[in-house]
Amino acid sequence: MIKAYVLIETTVGTSTKLLGGLKAIQEVRSISRVTGPHDIIALVETFDLEALGGFVEERIHTFPGVQRTITCVVVPH
Repeated sequence: MIKAYVLIETTVGTSTKLLGGLKAIQEVRSISRVTGPHDIIALVETFDLEALGGFVEERIHTFPGVQRTITCVVVPH
């Protein structure tokens, strides 16, 4: 399994609705609104890197209000 933090920047006024929609997705393990350059941080889990890329492209980027994302893959210790 691959875990990654997805840092999401949204358009003004859309973060609350986006947060609710993303919470309902099975791969999203936790999600929070945050301050700073990003508006939402989601911890997601997929089977492999290819699935992670598809998830971000097809499930997160398609939500209205998502401007850009940064995906940070968790490095096992």
